[in-house]
This record gives sequence, C-alpha cells and structure tokens, in this order.
Amino acid sequence: MKKSLFLILTATLLLAACKKEFVIPRASGRPYEVMVVMSDQAWQATQGRALFAVLDTDIPGLPQPERSFHISQVDPKHFDHVLNIFRNIIIVDINKQIYSKTSMKFTRDKYAIDQIVLTIQSPTPNEFADFCFEHGQDIIDFLTKMEMNRLVKELKDKYSKKTAELARELFDCEFHAPDEIKSYKKGKDFFWTSSNGASGMVNICMYSYPYEGPETFNKQYVLAKRDSVMAENIPGTLPTMHMATDTLCTTVKPIVVHNQYALEARGLWYMENDGMGGPFVSHSRVDTTRNLVIVVEGFVFAPEKMKRGLMRRLEGSLYTLNLPDEQTSPIVTTMEEVAVTAEDRKAARQRK
Repeated sequence: MKKSLFLILTATLLLAACKKEFVIPRASGRPYEVMVVMSDQAWQATQGRALFAVLDTDIPGLPQPERSFHISQVDPKHFDHVLNIFRNIIIVDINKQIYSKTSMKFTRDKYAIDQIVLTIQSPTPNEFADFCFEHGQDIIDFLTKMEMNRLVKELKDKYSKKTAELARELFDCEFHAPDEIKSYKKGKDFFWTSSNGASGMVNICMYSYPYEGPETFNKQYVLAKRDSVMAENIPGTLPTMHMATDTLCTTVKPIVVHNQYALEARGLWYMENDGMGGPFVSHSRVDTTRNLVIVVEGFVFAPEKMKRGLMRRLEGSLYTLNLPDEQTSPIVTTMEEVAVTAEDRKAARQRK
C-alpha cells in the first residue's frame, strides 16, 4: 500500500514537473514580425495610423524599397494564449484616468521564451500619435536591435568556421558570420569570405589600417579607405573593373558596439565599368592596443531577390566582432539605453 502510494505521488510530481516545463512555450513567428495589440477601431483611427506609419517605414540603404517589419494587429479581446506567444508584441494602452504622460517599457519572456513585449502607455490618442511621430525611429531601432540580439545569440553556436579562423589568424579578433559563408580570399591585412550562393550571394570583408586620430572617422575618409581596399582586393573580370562605393547613396553615423565607439557606414556598392551592385553595411572600430582601425563589412549581391533578410543577417553578425581582450555584450539591454538614443536624436535636431 505504501509502495503504491509512493508511486502515485512520484507520478503526480513528474506530471506536475512536465506541465510546469511547458507553461512557457518558445516564441513563435519569423524574424522582424511584429504584432500590435490594439482595438480594431483604434487601429483604423489616428493613433493606429500613427503607429502603422512608424512600423511601415522602409529599411535604409537598400537599392529598392523593403519594409522594416511584417505587421499584424489583433484586438485585445482576441489576444489569447494562441497569439500571445508571438516573438515581438506591441501593446498599446491609452487611458486618461491612469496615465498623465506617454511612456514605453519592455518585458522579456512575458508569455514565451525569447519574446519581447513593448508596452506604450498614453493618456489620449492624440498624445500617443505625437509620441509615435517623435519617437518612431527609437521604436524601430529598439525592435531591430532586439532581433539582432537574437541572431548574435544564434551565431554563438552556428557560424562560419572559415570566417572565424581568418579573423583570428589575420586580426587576432573573434568574429562569427553566418555559417553558409565558406569560400574565401586573403590579401594584405584583408580577407573576403562568401557564400557563393546561386540565389543571393552574401559576403563578409574584414580589413585594417592605421588609426590617425578623430579625423579618421568621417564619411570622406572612411569611404576613401573602403574604395582603395576594395579596388585592390575585389577586382572584376577585366582590368578596368573593381568594386567601388556609391557615395551619394551611403550614410555614416556613430554607434556603440560593446560599450565602445564605432562608425557605421550603410549604402550601395557597385562594380566599376560593370553592371553588378548591391547594398553593404560596415562597422569601423579602433583597436587601441595596436592603434589600428578594424573594419568588418557585409555586402550582398542578389539581383533576383529581396535583400532585407540577407542584409539583416549580415548586419547582426557585425556585432559579434570582438577586438583582442573584448567580450560580446547585448546590443541593447535596457529602456534607458533607448531613452539616451532618443535624447541624442532630439539634441541633434535642435542643433540643426
């Protein structure tokens, strides 16, 4: 009898443990899919159109328009256990009785593992719409960086061994690129690795040059260095052909990588005297121990298909670059970091 009771209790505890294990499922949905929780009526009104306009913007630096996110919307009364496991959720809460100003906050893993729930609270529809207008880029940047954090996490275990080997061998750096990248070419203080895919070729380049002070980090200097390095190392099929930068369609801006200054360049490349071209994005960073600028870049050649997914995978991998004695850190971890970005952007507008 005691033995039977023991077996029943053991089975009950095991079942309870199993149930507990499945209480929080893994988040569903594809990268860069966003679900907005807002009433159907509000979604079609001023507040909903303001948020939609933010999420519906195009990705910068691509040769053709491609939307930043796949957007879906659900009325709160239909937001149940089936839908609440979505990977990226924006919950809109407008209530004049509760809120005196508009603010946003985020929660990790609220309903599912590896999930981000961004909540925006506001007293009135008009104030919510104004907030979207003022902080739209911060919302885009936050969701984008959270997706890139997920990719960086994935690249810890599944990455291009050849690219990692070359980064270590030539630059004494740790770097993880998408695992489909296997072909390579080495040059002086330079390597180029590529997927050579039949449907969309993704590429990584890494090179270095001496750091010559703050003047090193401006658009003219950085792009001139890029053109000289690429002309030498990525020639075309004829002597008159080589890779170059479309400087008019390229922007640069300062960013933070692993709590250190970096310069991001984003735009279009083309093959001089040829018809090839596509988008690229790069990070230029300073190795202070060796007084070097280390540049890591991803570029795509995929004339037959959309480039958003390919470029975002490459861009996310750039954040895995660790200079000697450096550790990878999340791209964004707190809403305070988003607030700082917003204040910097506001100050820049005021300076103009």
